[in-house]
Amino acid sequence: MDPMSARILAIDYGSKRIGLAISDALGITAQGLLTLARTRLADDLRHIHDLVEEHGASRVIVGNPVSHAGGETSMSRQVASFVEKLQRRLACPVELWDERLTTAEASRVLRESGIGIEKRRRARDRVAATLLLQSYLDYQANERARSREGETRE
Repeated sequence: MDPMSARILAIDYGSKRIGLAISDALGITAQGLLTLARTRLADDLRHIHDLVEEHGASRVIVGNPVSHAGGETSMSRQVASFVEKLQRRLACPVELWDERLTTAEASRVLRESGIGIEKRRRARDRVAATLLLQSYLDYQANERARSREGETRE
């Protein structure tokens, strides 16, 4: 698969819902997908596998809910266990990505949008996954730009 047209699936893992987002083919923008209401782990893994296949994702990133100081939390341990199971199910790489502040940022964005509390609650996981993916895409773009700058100086 051409790395310039590789889509990335992002997962905001939660105990009740899983927020999902997918990148465009160029890896520039993130779009939210329908939030997955958690059922059984096997069903959740199958659903994510199907999304990877449907969208042709070449990588999956999963938000890592570390503490504000960067340390492990009970939720980050649950996420690590989920990622291990997901890696066994998928052919593409699965990696953890620091998600500090994405849920808080998603809540702030939704609160400022003026939509009602119930709609905000339903949208929060999708928006968090979208913000998570956009931060990853922006980081990758910055790394590519830095790499190109280094090559032109040599």
